[in-house]
Amino acid sequence: MSGLTGSMTGIWLIVLIAAILIELATMGLTTIWFAGGAAIACIEAALKFPLWLQIASFLIVSIVLLFFTRPIAFKYFNKNVTRTNSEALIGQKAVVVSDINNIEGLGRVLVEGKEWSAKAAIDGDKIPTGAIVIVKAIEGVKLLVQKVSEE
Repeated sequence: MSGLTGSMTGIWLIVLIAAILIELATMGLTTIWFAGGAAIACIEAALKFPLWLQIASFLIVSIVLLFFTRPIAFKYFNKNVTRTNSEALIGQKAVVVSDINNIEGLGRVLVEGKEWSAKAAIDGDKIPTGAIVIVKAIEGVKLLVQKVSEE
């Protein structure tokens, strides 16, 4: 059984190194979580824990790290991601060029020199031509907009 323990320590070490190398090559925050699980399993193998416990620990630690630390990591590591294409319109001001009425399915806005189909982000809102709106989201091919409050 000690031969299996030694080989399992080596296998977990290989998994750990491979996960780290893949992460370094891609920088996509995809395999680093499995490196954590492999590290725990490697320690367990060195301490001669049973194989089923090593595998269970690898899976549990990897999944816990993935679900609980991934959102935090993305928040801090992806700060400088530049939004592209239509998602860059979210938060922009636009001018209504055709009355917006969700019930009738009407509405167009001009944002960054381009005309887009639009609908009110709040159902029931009717926004007149000439109003200034802010793009809140994108639904299909329509911009969801909300009238800027007059101060």
